[in-house]
Amino acid sequence: MAIDPREKIALFIDGANLYATSKAVGTDIDYRKLLSEFSAKAYLLRANYYTALVEDQEYSSIRPLIDWLDYNGYTVITKPAKEFTDALGRRKVKGNMDIELTVDALEMAPYYDHLVLFSGDGDFTALVAALQRKGKRVTVVSTLTTSTPMISDDLRRQADFFLDVAELAKTVGRPQVHRPVTPET
Repeated sequence: MAIDPREKIALFIDGANLYATSKAVGTDIDYRKLLSEFSAKAYLLRANYYTALVEDQEYSSIRPLIDWLDYNGYTVITKPAKEFTDALGRRKVKGNMDIELTVDALEMAPYYDHLVLFSGDGDFTALVAALQRKGKRVTVVSTLTTSTPMISDDLRRQADFFLDVAELAKTVGRPQVHRPVTPET
């Protein structure tokens, strides 16, 4: 990854996408190490983490992570997830943060030199192109190591640089915690 130490960088993390990608490569991201890794490479201007939350649940498994990130150097941007029932009667939850991430990246563009986008979602291809027209460099972080790549080919081609989560995990990852499933008696 080519980050010039003189650059101001901003991390934009599509939380759901990074979670799925890290699970697919068999690692958990150590968010403290992630900040340290990028702070050591250049001036880290901002680290934004985007995720949707289901609000009516008594306990959300993501809540402890969100709280930790909020207190430890990340700007957390959330919105309520939308719940609906599909045609087969199954309860579905939808929480897309693409627009929020895109608007923030464009509004902040005058203040950073290099955007590091943690997502493989092809919907961000237009954002990357728009930032490049403004003279910004963009690194996209996702993976090609899974049986089905988790990054859109168009997004990867558009980005200035590609960083594979499997490679990044060597410095900021930790093995996934597998809790044994015990049968109920």
